Amino acid sequence: MDTLTAPLAPLPADRAAVPSSPQVTHLRLAGLYCAACAGPIEQALRAEPGVISADVSYAAQRAMIRWYPGATEPARLIAAVARAGYGAMPDLAEPARALREREQRASLWRLFVAAFCMMQVMMYAAPAYVAAPGDVTPDMLRLLQWASWLLSVPVLLFSAAPIFREAAAGLARRQVRMDLPVAIGLAVTFLVSSGATFAPGGVFGHEVYFDSLTMFVTFLLGGRWLTLRAQHRVAAALEDACARLPAQARRVGPEGGVELVPLESLRVGDAVRVFAGEAFAADGPLLEGRTQVDEALLTGESRPVERGLGENVVAGSLNLAAPVTMRVERLGADTRFEGIVALMRSALTQRPAAVQAADRVAVPFLWGVLVLAAAAAAVWSVIDPSRAVWVAVSVLIVTCPCALSLAAPSALLAAAGALARRGVLVRRLDALESLAGIDTLVFDKTGTLTQQPMRLQAVHLLPAARCAGLDDADLMRLASTLAAQSTHPLAQALALEADAVDGTTWVDVCEQAGLGVQGRGPDGAVARLGARAWVDSNAAARPAGGGMEVWFGDARGALACFEFDERLKPDAAATLAALRADGLRLQLLSGDAPERVQAVAAPLRIDAVRGGVTPEGKLAEVAALQSEGRRVGMVGDGLNDAPVIARADVSFAFAQGAAITQSGADFVLLSGRVADIALARNVARRAMRVLRQNLGWALTYNAVCVPLALLGWFPPWAAGLGMATSSLFVVLNALRVGGRG
Repeated sequence: MDTLTAPLAPLPADRAAVPSSPQVTHLRLAGLYCAACAGPIEQALRAEPGVISADVSYAAQRAMIRWYPGATEPARLIAAVARAGYGAMPDLAEPARALREREQRASLWRLFVAAFCMMQVMMYAAPAYVAAPGDVTPDMLRLLQWASWLLSVPVLLFSAAPIFREAAAGLARRQVRMDLPVAIGLAVTFLVSSGATFAPGGVFGHEVYFDSLTMFVTFLLGGRWLTLRAQHRVAAALEDACARLPAQARRVGPEGGVELVPLESLRVGDAVRVFAGEAFAADGPLLEGRTQVDEALLTGESRPVERGLGENVVAGSLNLAAPVTMRVERLGADTRFEGIVALMRSALTQRPAAVQAADRVAVPFLWGVLVLAAAAAAVWSVIDPSRAVWVAVSVLIVTCPCALSLAAPSALLAAAGALARRGVLVRRLDALESLAGIDTLVFDKTGTLTQQPMRLQAVHLLPAARCAGLDDADLMRLASTLAAQSTHPLAQALALEADAVDGTTWVDVCEQAGLGVQGRGPDGAVARLGARAWVDSNAAARPAGGGMEVWFGDARGALACFEFDERLKPDAAATLAALRADGLRLQLLSGDAPERVQAVAAPLRIDAVRGGVTPEGKLAEVAALQSEGRRVGMVGDGLNDAPVIARADVSFAFAQGAAITQSGADFVLLSGRVADIALARNVARRAMRVLRQNLGWALTYNAVCVPLALLGWFPPWAAGLGMATSSLFVVLNALRVGGRG
């Protein structure tokens, strides 16, 4: 095991200087393989000066340590766990998790109190329903009503307290919130029933509704508790994603020593040691060792993937098999992990058009509910004054628009979560509706339908290179270092072909979409890598060999032509066949030579194929399709696809492609699988079906139940049950979106 050499601050010599108030630190642990692993960690932590207690949960893979700030520090606690042979990092999500747990625990207690009191109140109310006239004396009936009142008080003051707080907060801001009709209904029911209990001959009559009140609160809180559980699962998924990065890393020094440093101290080029069970802190290639990596969060691939010498690992993925050493290439916001977390946060906080529309409808709907309840009370005070109150209460309760407001966000968030688990990130929730409605799907070719990296078939030296005395090795060295400055699939494939790089640096590097990349070398000469006509318009085209070509040259002209083979992705044919069977019109637009584009498209049976298309041409083609009334989706990954990605009705980008293309796309495919496009469309269509079902249910429920309440056929307890059931149905129905792949 590597030794830790990170300098730690000396401990205070005088324990009297230690503050009297201890702190609590939560650590996420790694490397625990059985319950017995908890013992050594607890012993190591308790041996640290200033540690009061240390409790390790094997099941949760977490530790809770109480310690004095003046005697130790979190870095020492993490180092103690490392010396015991395990990994540890601060559990930064613990405060939010603890807040959610407190909220859920309080919600459950409110539900328990309401349910317990409801059962008692129903027991006291039963004689009034089943006894024959004269079976229960008036004094006994009053005693039962007083007992019901006493049990209703904690339901109103404790269980229903959040309802009144929310309604009061809205009124303080001159807003009508969804809890206002419910709060009014509860308050009126309790006041009228209290008046009937303590002054039976008064203006409130003799009928009490404590059973309806407690039953309604129980049903409402039961539905809200289940809804809260569903919302907390979404929040927990995001927190788990954010917590995948370690807080510290083991940096390997020039002489081989390992020091534990904060993540902020890492720099590009550092070598980092990662033990089995720990997460990678940065993106970069492996320098030593071979292991299996869990990239499920990043790509949706549930099976571990093999990573060996020179192969890239990504931040946030887990090292499963053996200790390895990696080189840091990308840190912080530049890593794929941080990009994914940012996209998840953005998607979860968006308010799609359907959600905004539902919220706009909810406000006038609430005013209508209040007016309708007042009108119902006025009418029934003439028809039958004894029923006026509970008819108005039933109207207030049954028409609460919770289900209407939950209909859209619950379905869309469930769809976004389901896709994220499968390696498809939704950058714009509105795009789910657009994706479900497209009728045309346009594909780029290179890196989209074809595999990456491509294999170099041949290097063709051109006359200008021979005249300059350059050989294959010289050209490979120059071209590969320039290719490393580009994200184009062909450039990346060429960069991977170089066995060794001599440190040639390029300055004034710029990339032109659809053409290539150019830069100024150490000798001041400008070189280009890309399309033949851009590198040297006078160079003679080579006979078509079926492969992809990248040309390299400078002021002397074209120096070399690199030819790559091109293979379809394994799932391309099956996916396009499924999309075609689903009614989509498929089109292929590529900047590559028309004959090579046709060769790739032939086995895919694409409806329309065009090669040699510039970025402007792609944009014009999609615009023309849209002018015909078609709803167009675009799939691409290169810099030249960025304009058309932005123009399409809905768009997909691959995570391995250009960053600017990803930033403009609606969906980012982390895994690189073409099949995820069909998956995303299926999930989007299912989400739209569920959304329509939810809206239909909410509207039908109100259309049926409001007249029943107005006619007096819907008592308050049934209204409460109906409202809670309606909201619960919407949430549970939305969860079906992510139930199938």
